This record gives sequence, C-alpha cells and structure tokens, in this order.
Amino acid sequence: MNSISTALIQQRMRADYQSNLEASLAEIQTSASRGAKLVVLCELHTSLYFCQEESTHNFELAQTIPGPLTDQLACMAKQNSIVIVGSVFEKRARGLYHNTAVVLDRDGSLAGTYRKMHVPDGPGYHEKYYFASGDSFSPIQTSIGKLGVMVCWDQWFPEAARLMALAGAQLLIFPTAIGWNPEDHDNEMLQQLEAWQIIQQSHAIANHVPVLCVNRVGHEADPCGRTGGIDFWGKSFACDASGKITAQCPDDRAETLLTRVNLTQTERLRQIWPYLRDRRIDAYGKIDRRLIDE
Repeated sequence: MNSISTALIQQRMRADYQSNLEASLAEIQTSASRGAKLVVLCELHTSLYFCQEESTHNFELAQTIPGPLTDQLACMAKQNSIVIVGSVFEKRARGLYHNTAVVLDRDGSLAGTYRKMHVPDGPGYHEKYYFASGDSFSPIQTSIGKLGVMVCWDQWFPEAARLMALAGAQLLIFPTAIGWNPEDHDNEMLQQLEAWQIIQQSHAIANHVPVLCVNRVGHEADPCGRTGGIDFWGKSFACDASGKITAQCPDDRAETLLTRVNLTQTERLRQIWPYLRDRRIDAYGKIDRRLIDE
C-alpha cells in the first residue's frame, strides 16, 4: 500500500456522552463515504476533559475493553471496511484505570490497544489521579499497516517515537487533548503551539515516518472555577516522513480533515539520511537513567 486516505476528526466536546459519541460516529460515517480508509479520533472523545479536576465521580465515565464504546466503533469499522483509532477511559480492573487508545480493524476486530505511557500531572491536567501508566511502546498491526499509536503527552518524548519506529511502525499517530490557559499572554500561546508542532515534526524527521496528530477544539471551563479553563487549540495536522506539514485543521472550530498519507517515502529517506545506520547504540547505555549526574 503506497498511501492511505485518512480522516482526522477534530471535535468540540460537550458534557453529554451520547451527543459526543453520535458526533464522532456521524463524522466517521461521512469520512468513510468520502473514501477514508483510516479514521483517527482525538483523545477522550466522548466527554469533556474531566482531568481539570480531581473527583471520584469521574471514574463513572470509565469503560471496560471490550465494552459499549469499542463495540460501537467496531461496528462502524466493519460496516465501512475502515480502520478506526479511538480513545477510551479504560477500567482495566477494580481501582485500575488507563487512558487508552483502541484500534479497530476493517473486519471489526480489536487490532490492539495502547495505554498512555507518559501521564502528566499539573495545573489543569491532573491525569495521574485517574490513569496508571501503560506497559510498552508497541506498534499495532492492522490490515493497512503497522501503526505506532501513542497518546498526547507521549508526543513530547523522542524516545517513545524512536522505540515505535525501531519496532516497525509505518505511521505515528497521536490522539491529543491540548490547549492554552486563556490567561496566558499571546506570545506564550504562540510559543506553545509552535513547540507542539515542531517536536512532532522532529519525530517524523528523525525516524522518517509520517505523523498524524488529532486534537480537540473549543473552550472547556474548569469545573472547580480555580482557573480560566482550557482553550483547546485544535490545529490537528498530518506531516509526511520528511517532517513537512501537509494538511492542518483551524484553531477555532470542529473540522474533519481528509488527507492522503504517503507510506513510500520512508525507505528512500532512510537511504539518503541513514540515521538508523549511524546510531551509536553502543554509547547509549545510560539513556535509561533519570539523570546522568556522576
């Protein structure tokens, strides 16, 4: 397969689970009718971003895998013969939860799951209260190729992208929920956005694989009223294996972006820029340390 027709569903969330789900399913159906073979949804696409607060009530949003959400995504995948990347607040066991990406293959089967490895904790993003870290960086084999699916905060770590690429990922995919504090200065907002794009483009360059990033959009208030909430900045995008952004959503509205992802560049680029050949794996032994301070 030389290229994949892909839909990036940038969504504005509401407080109601069912309306969010119906919006997602409608966009999946429309994307399939427009020829998409891979459809990617944003992080936690059936709810508001509840991690702005710490409340035991939010654990009621969690679901098992398989469960109601994965069953409905699987049905859509099978009906339309498409691959879907979705997101679930996973209840793995009693008292153990994950922020989990799910991949449904064209026959409706669950091709695999990825549990978010880097779990943030900071103002407005209290994810460690809800989610345990995942288990490994392992690509998911599907009928359209090997997908290196990660989640949001993972997108800032070059080690994660490298491990996915070394394991054979043909495409890096980041379901995301990231935005500005509306109280930040304009210059700070611009710097954050540019850094977010550049770090992901660098993963494409360093590994010579395309990258897809799908964000949510719109303002979501802080339920506790302690901050100005989060303005999710949208800007979902695709970049090719050379790091060039080839398609991007706006920052102010929901939009489904249909784009083609070229899978043929990787080998040629790796021949010209042989990073994998020249890696000094004999000298990286201390990379597993928190800090090299001796």
